[in-house]
Amino acid sequence: MDSFSEIVSFGLHSSLRVAHSSFVFSTRLLGILAKLAKGEPNHREIAISLREAFSQLGATYIKLGQFIASAPSLFPIEYVEEMQACLDSVRPVQFREIKSSVERELGGKLESLFHSFEETPLASASIAQVHAAVTKEGLDVVVKVQRPDVHLTLKTDMQILGILTKVLEIIAPEFKKSGLTAMFQEFQISILQEIDFIQEAKNIEEFEAYLLKAKETRARVPRVYHTLSSKKVLTMERFYGVPITDEKGLKQFTDNPRKILSDALEIWFSSLSNQGFFHADVHAGNLMILKDGNIGFIDFGIVGRISPKIWRGLMLFTQGIGISEPTLVAKGLVEMDSTDSGVNPTLLAKELDSVFNELESVYVHLTENEMFDESKVNRIMFDMKEIAEKNGLKIPREFALLMKQMLYFDRYVKSMAPEINLFRDSQNFVIGKT
Repeated sequence: MDSFSEIVSFGLHSSLRVAHSSFVFSTRLLGILAKLAKGEPNHREIAISLREAFSQLGATYIKLGQFIASAPSLFPIEYVEEMQACLDSVRPVQFREIKSSVERELGGKLESLFHSFEETPLASASIAQVHAAVTKEGLDVVVKVQRPDVHLTLKTDMQILGILTKVLEIIAPEFKKSGLTAMFQEFQISILQEIDFIQEAKNIEEFEAYLLKAKETRARVPRVYHTLSSKKVLTMERFYGVPITDEKGLKQFTDNPRKILSDALEIWFSSLSNQGFFHADVHAGNLMILKDGNIGFIDFGIVGRISPKIWRGLMLFTQGIGISEPTLVAKGLVEMDSTDSGVNPTLLAKELDSVFNELESVYVHLTENEMFDESKVNRIMFDMKEIAEKNGLKIPREFALLMKQMLYFDRYVKSMAPEINLFRDSQNFVIGKT
């Protein structure tokens, strides 16, 4: 807090938020606590109650639901599956509030800052919404604007969640064993980074710096306009093109969609290998082919960073899946662990056998171009986590992010270039060290 007015504002907002949260908790979460206190709770029922409470509370809790849904290596499967319903799409903020936020953050009237600014948003989510605009210089941009008071809401919610995790660990010791406090701390770090648009701008420019260093001309990231940006407003170059999964649309801009996909894989894997940095949310909407034929990477709110040790483990793991060799899969998991616990990969491979067969099944279904069953992948990741932990291993959260991203990529590959075995050949997509 930088000023007395901010402290007063936080105090009032915090009180109102606590009152609202308390009402929801009293009607839903107290019932959950009662179920936990009875012993042997029905986690499916508890997960449904939690998801309903999260939807009611909005903002932080929707993001918490998404965090749970995207981290099957951390959370019980019932919660991971139920939180798939926490879609990050909410009612748009009224334009007058967006206008007021932009003017306050950038220190001027909207008309003096932009040549034009579209009132209807291009997208609206729990943290921010995006509007199209044109700069005074006539450049097409998108402006990402945080929802009013979202940072105050998050601050209050983090305090409430911190208290709640401690209460849960007292009432239900099983949560303490699961490392709930550590999970909450990781979520807190993650979401606070996501609402810092200055950090997102740095993420964009870090990836751009890698592209320049690698003399990579096949891909671009949007230019950030710093004079029209702040911690709560992010103005970026507007990209025009189509999602890389839109095969019909791709043909408008390229005669070789397969090469575009192969190029995107090379760029993503090479940034991961050479820099230990990766875009961790490259779904269809965040990876585009632009009108000039280049590949566009957008939305760097979620990025991952890995050590060389995790990279080596990932390569062993994916190679093991690609050539159907469970021992290599086990060696990969052991390599990724930072504890050096002396686990025997051969014995671990035997225990992983059933999980490995399920993972192969998912891979086969992708080969047959069936729908991507995310809930099944989440269950496999949870089973793998349980077996690994039973053997004294700790699987890093980045591994779950990487695996899900690779399975998304693999779905694109099976549709556009079925001759590629992404898991077996992942090392082939890495361009030499820069």
